[in-house]
Amino acid sequence: MSSAEHTGPLTETGPPGARRPPSPLRQLAAASVGNAVEWYDWYAYSFLAVYFAEQVFPEGTGNSLVPLLSSFAVFAVGFFMRPIGGLLMGAVADRRGRRAALTVTILLMGGGSLLVAVTPTYATTGVLAPVVLVAARLIQGLSVGGEFAASTTFLVESAGPGRRGLFSSFQYVSTTIGQLLASGTAALLATLLTEEQMGLWGWRVAFLGGALLSLLGLWIRHGAQETRSVEQQAAARPGLFEGLRRYPRQSLLICGITAGGTLAYYTWTTYLPTYAQVNIGFDKGEALTVGTISLVFFALLQPLGGMLSDRIGRKPLLLGFALGFAVLAVPLLHLISDAFVSLLLVQCAGMVLLTGYTAVAAAVNAEIFPARVRAAGIGFPYSLTVALFGGTAPYVGTWFKSAGHADLFPWYVAALCLVSFCVYLALPETARTTMDN
Repeated sequence: MSSAEHTGPLTETGPPGARRPPSPLRQLAAASVGNAVEWYDWYAYSFLAVYFAEQVFPEGTGNSLVPLLSSFAVFAVGFFMRPIGGLLMGAVADRRGRRAALTVTILLMGGGSLLVAVTPTYATTGVLAPVVLVAARLIQGLSVGGEFAASTTFLVESAGPGRRGLFSSFQYVSTTIGQLLASGTAALLATLLTEEQMGLWGWRVAFLGGALLSLLGLWIRHGAQETRSVEQQAAARPGLFEGLRRYPRQSLLICGITAGGTLAYYTWTTYLPTYAQVNIGFDKGEALTVGTISLVFFALLQPLGGMLSDRIGRKPLLLGFALGFAVLAVPLLHLISDAFVSLLLVQCAGMVLLTGYTAVAAAVNAEIFPARVRAAGIGFPYSLTVALFGGTAPYVGTWFKSAGHADLFPWYVAALCLVSFCVYLALPETARTTMDN
């Protein structure tokens, strides 16, 4: 390894090349707390759309679902912006430093959340109301796409020798915490306020809280240490599409690695309660309770999966995940009945398999690209694949049901995981390689 390379974060003060070991907890908190705040803001929209839809969108003639459908269309627009965010914010991370990009992403998310909180109603401003909401969601989509690119590189580059898998696992720990905070906040507000109060102003409180939480995340990130030296940042001025142009194979690998993982993730962590309600007639309240319990279980599994990958490698976990879903996705989804314990066991079993992907995804992605284009190289293909396969999972599942072919959705999950299994077979083991920063 040349003298310009290093294996840990560098300070931005002191003589050139001077090193001061950062606090691992501070580095983890900088990435994880900010990431949790980002995902709180992102998921709060989906949990609260039912309350603000009629405030922001006009009701279609004879169809009371038009406002809600419009609000979910705006949610999809946010997914469209994620690949652009991954590319742009990844470029910022590669050119200006990881910490600079993390600062920008959390400011964007906080600003987007504040904009949602102050969105006027359609009754007072007409078409301006949905325009403001769309603008806010575009900003949030840009932010969350860039957040993965920046926080992934920051987390993995902050890890000491033999700990990249452990640090990587906190990407999904914090994402899950953000999701739980969003659902918990929505549930608490709905309990404390009447339906009318929630529709008039209660939903705004949650988004205002997200904007304030972003300031906390910004403060924590301000104290983090950059993982690349000033000299390295000055030397690296990659073009916007350099990662795609110079490393097309690695970009395609990111797509293949992510495709099955993101579909399984969104199916098991987000869509499964709805799947059980639509296809089995499962009680809505119990389905949400199962979802919450399984998410807590999922978050606890992540560090264990990350540490295991540091000991035995990334490939065994990835192969176990993909093969497990390819073989078991169909029987698991067919095991769901209207009994509480059946959905809980199926969802938790899927979470165990899913951990083989989520606990190591950030590490694997970061280990594929050189530091010069690492953030942008990860950000664009990853976010594009998530938008194509992860973000569409609920829609595809519902479409199969509406077309009278609900049984095909489990086969769709299994088939895409089998594709990723083939990619994992060809993937080199990177757990014990030296990663340049």
